[in-house]
Amino acid sequence: MAGLDKQSAMQRPSLLILPLGPLLLAACIPNQADRADPAPTPPPRMDADASNVKLAETQPVWTAQQVVASARTVAASTYVVQPGDTLRGIGNRTGAGSEAIAQANGLTPPYGVRAGQRLQIPGGRYHLVAEGETGIAIAGAYGVPWRQIVDVNGLEEPYILRRGQRLLLPDSTPTRAPSNIEQRAAAFRIDIDDVLTGGQPATTDKAPRTVASSAAKPLPSNVPAAQPARFAGSFAWPVKGAILSRFGPGESGAKNNGIDIATPMATPIRASADGVVAYAGDKVAVFGGLVLINHGSSWVSAYGHASRVDVVRGQKVTKGQIIGLTGDTGYASKPKLHFELRKDRVPVNPIPQLPPA
Repeated sequence: MAGLDKQSAMQRPSLLILPLGPLLLAACIPNQADRADPAPTPPPRMDADASNVKLAETQPVWTAQQVVASARTVAASTYVVQPGDTLRGIGNRTGAGSEAIAQANGLTPPYGVRAGQRLQIPGGRYHLVAEGETGIAIAGAYGVPWRQIVDVNGLEEPYILRRGQRLLLPDSTPTRAPSNIEQRAAAFRIDIDDVLTGGQPATTDKAPRTVASSAAKPLPSNVPAAQPARFAGSFAWPVKGAILSRFGPGESGAKNNGIDIATPMATPIRASADGVVAYAGDKVAVFGGLVLINHGSSWVSAYGHASRVDVVRGQKVTKGQIIGLTGDTGYASKPKLHFELRKDRVPVNPIPQLPPA
């Protein structure tokens, strides 16, 4: 009658908060249809790359743990629960993932099972998670969207994978993984939601809990970033300036998941509220220099097109603290800040959450 520890896949990252390594560098371009400015703008700068973004001197080059596409196929079956069985033990015995088994049988926390109960074991290809692997890197290894892996396994917050976890791969997974970076890039795209849910490295069950520090000291690639306490504050404007693009669909029909604020080049960007840096880097090409801050209570803020990033993954920041400088990196045609607020992974209009301009 033991239960399944509620664990799931990933959250990473500062620009390097999220282990995005060589495997993913060419595949980190979000869906531009969801990110373009609502109003027509000049063609985006395509020359903006990592060389245009200066990172804090303490930030190392991020090297992700490489993921080997070594999934094993499990046949669909029925399992009769034996006395003393746990859901995780059943997963180990059958080769299927405990999360996928729970999803297939409608089991809910605390995922208790009883002797004699008949469980459907979902067939498919399962990837065995190794310590330090991230969800995005796993998705990249197989060339499938990370969000589909989240859905078929019923993964939930805080999206931290565990060593030894078995992830069911979507039915659309090709029998052979893409052989090169270009094929992987064509097979899937990464957006902010993927970074938030797939950026944390897998850890062991008994790994010590990470405590956020205000020092700009990068976390090791195999250590998840700390989860901030419950958010009970308010948000402030990250910069001052005219609104270039508002939240939602524009005249062209393109959707903006945040707002774009006009600023002079190299204007200080300030944290909108207290939190912990979940990602800081330049590997999501559309946004260039990008910082994501987790504020707790499922609130996250995003700051894009930075010319300089001065914080690192796992760093504790306070409201009003300078986290970088504005720029025109990524797909920006002029200096500006792209600012988003997300609640429960869903983009919300930042304007009602901010004080009057």
